[in-house]
Amino acid sequence: MKIRTMAVAAIAAATPLAALAPAPVAVAQTAHHATQDFAQLPLLEDPQLSPDGTKIAAKIAIRGEQYFAIIPIGGGQPSIARFAGSELNWFTWVNNDWLVAGVGGKMPVQQWGEFYVRRAGGISAADGKIVQLTPPRSKGIGINADNLVWVADDGTPRVRIAMQASLDYSQPSFWPEVYEFNVSTGDQQLIVQGRQGVIDWATDHSGAVRMGIGYEGDGRRYRVLYRPDDNAGFREVIQARVNDRSVDLPDAFLGDKAITLASGPDGYTGVYEYDLETLTTGERLFGVEGYDVSAVRFTPEGDDIAAVYYTDESSKIVWFDERLKTLVEEVKAKVSGGIASVYSYSEDMQRAIVRVGASDSPGAWFLYDRASGQMAKLGDVNAAIGLQRLHPVSTVTYQARDGVDIQAVLTLPRGKSSNLPLIVLPHGGPSARDSEHWDWWTQFLADRGYAVIQPNYRGSTGFGQEFEDMGRGEWGLKMQDDLNDAITYLAGEGIADPARVCIAGASYGGYAAMRAAQRDPSLYRCAISYAGVSDIDAMLKYDRGFLSNASGDWLRDQVPDMKAVSPINFPQQFGIPVLLLAGKEDKTVPYQQSRDMARALERANRPVVYIEQDKADHHFSRMEDRLEFLQAMESFLAEHNPAD
Repeated sequence: MKIRTMAVAAIAAATPLAALAPAPVAVAQTAHHATQDFAQLPLLEDPQLSPDGTKIAAKIAIRGEQYFAIIPIGGGQPSIARFAGSELNWFTWVNNDWLVAGVGGKMPVQQWGEFYVRRAGGISAADGKIVQLTPPRSKGIGINADNLVWVADDGTPRVRIAMQASLDYSQPSFWPEVYEFNVSTGDQQLIVQGRQGVIDWATDHSGAVRMGIGYEGDGRRYRVLYRPDDNAGFREVIQARVNDRSVDLPDAFLGDKAITLASGPDGYTGVYEYDLETLTTGERLFGVEGYDVSAVRFTPEGDDIAAVYYTDESSKIVWFDERLKTLVEEVKAKVSGGIASVYSYSEDMQRAIVRVGASDSPGAWFLYDRASGQMAKLGDVNAAIGLQRLHPVSTVTYQARDGVDIQAVLTLPRGKSSNLPLIVLPHGGPSARDSEHWDWWTQFLADRGYAVIQPNYRGSTGFGQEFEDMGRGEWGLKMQDDLNDAITYLAGEGIADPARVCIAGASYGGYAAMRAAQRDPSLYRCAISYAGVSDIDAMLKYDRGFLSNASGDWLRDQVPDMKAVSPINFPQQFGIPVLLLAGKEDKTVPYQQSRDMARALERANRPVVYIEQDKADHHFSRMEDRLEFLQAMESFLAEHNPAD
């Protein structure tokens, strides 16, 4: 799993930071766009400033392909890397000269078969040089070796990574060990040996490994080890069944205190103090009525909370650090007609990367320099659309047939709001949710004249534990009813024509589309699935938990009777045309799930179109694949559910 680095003049000239100049920050309305406009890859994705604010690391799009780049601000040649055959899962700055990144891909591992293998590497900001970070060869080979648990804050190129170093269950290194690496040389030091059953380790801000979390015996009981510092011995502090929701653990150590994201008495996840003496949850520090807190960001010093993230109708950030509050207010004052979000900032907070956009506009990335007060444009999220505003997005709430409130995102073609053809578009996961944000797939459908509803069906995350638990055992059942009830609601409001409805989705959403075609064909005219799951039992075997039985138990709990709700078993019940697409490079859902479904439908003499994309992955990482998908969907809808 090698990372290939390039420094090619022609590619460097094509990067979005070839020149930095102040740009007006405003968002304007526009009209119809070509199909290829929506297939554009983001010019910048996940941009991160170096600690000194002189360089930007980001995923970038060049000629319809995704690359990784380290780009000097104000001039100089960027380093461009391509992850051939692998996925770039994460990256972060270690100091001003080095980054660390995690990559993954499916590959055969000795006699054990094919696995998704994760590796880590240091990346030089100067020339893109790669330093592989691996345990001693004598330990053997493991599949999970990129769990970054700590980055030094003293300017040295040091990180600590928990990695599994062996696939031999009889070896201690089968269980992840914590190594400290110098990312510039690859030099390593063993910090914590693997412990039976422990699959994850947590550190404090100094790097001290404080907690080990894992499973006992058959994987159905938690095992938690704890120590107050690096010099003390670990003691076992918790044993509880995996499905015991009363078990809360610290999510971060902040100096002499800790916090946890835990479900409170109201059933919603909030930020709580965590008592390290009693190992219990204490006072709530932050919460939002009706919604879960999703993440916490910490100050550069690592001793306090900088910001809290949650989603109601759209993504929200609450800033706690006064220095960052001031920075955010300065940025917002420079933007009109859109929403500005501070994404990354330098250690001295004098420079920040800002995204400006809206739920109906892809927007652009800007570099804010406090000394000059200027916002310099780094690049558009979508070069063809830029800062234009397309089709309005809003949030609606409707009641499912059993009285459960379902929140959903509704996108309408600009200027139209009645008797529209409808696309029901359930999200993937299903442990996920939709909210008001720019979505190229949804906006494309609205641009073609369709109303699009994205229901947060029961089992979706972000709405409290009770709502998430409602999805248990309801795959393909009540979760499917929630999608169907969106049609009833929109028809009753006069927004949608119930005789002109199709369903579409990817991953779990693709499963829901296939299940609708099999279970409820009278409600829909067609179904579209991208990388959908047709055989849940086969998916469980493909994606089984490697270190424990916990993930398998979870899925069996969610889907007690996998055969009864797997569309692959009932091809003769499909009553509407189906479009299936899948990528052969998909590492998440194997393309065989779609291929087998297509073959079963063909044998049952049911109408199906199957497109297999040789280079496509699960995330639409290539423009060519996005465009083929949109064109196929556009043609399919024009035949089976035309907008006009």
